[in-house]
Amino acid sequence: MLRYETIPVTAFQQNCSLLWCDRTLAAAVIDPGGEIDRITAAAARRGVRVEQILLTHAHIDHAGGTGALARALNVPIVGPHQGDRFWIDGMPQQARMFGMPPAEPFVPDRWLGDGDTVRVGEVTLAVRHTPGHTPGHVVFHDAESKRAFVGDVLFAGGIGRTDFPGGDYDTLIASITGRLWPLGDDTVFIPGHGPESTFGRERRSNPFVAGT
Repeated sequence: MLRYETIPVTAFQQNCSLLWCDRTLAAAVIDPGGEIDRITAAAARRGVRVEQILLTHAHIDHAGGTGALARALNVPIVGPHQGDRFWIDGMPQQARMFGMPPAEPFVPDRWLGDGDTVRVGEVTLAVRHTPGHTPGHVVFHDAESKRAFVGDVLFAGGIGRTDFPGGDYDTLIASITGRLWPLGDDTVFIPGHGPESTFGRERRSNPFVAGT
């Protein structure tokens, strides 16, 4: 069964997620934006083995620590979709633009597409391509635990920004309604920033997508 811990990192308080299979203790880190010592300390405290890094998208607050963590743990980088390649290539410029520490360059070992799956121990995560915030954004869904890690697509009471290069409002709304809502109103989602919520709650009360 899937277990996870949310670790807010960087000045942007980005929700990095440490997730693991409770039977095998195999683990993955989703969106290590920075503060990798805190991430590795959480893994040690939980007694789990981080075997891969998963990326929802390649903005600096989500991916800035990826290269350093992959090197430190000697693990592969999985995701996002190839649409975010230009964001990865521009990681040094992103760090300077947002006043973040220099980010080590990296190349994903595996790009992801809609309908792919990722295994974490005995847990299978379904991948959905959800462009709009960035062209290559993906989300990870575990049907058994009814949990979805959605990066910056959807927040409690809000949606992702679409004013960065490659962003598009209509595309983002289509991703939310076409890729997230079918996962079920009772699915709990872990956003890239802020508290958890459920898709059903957002469908009822989120002013950007209520009634969609």
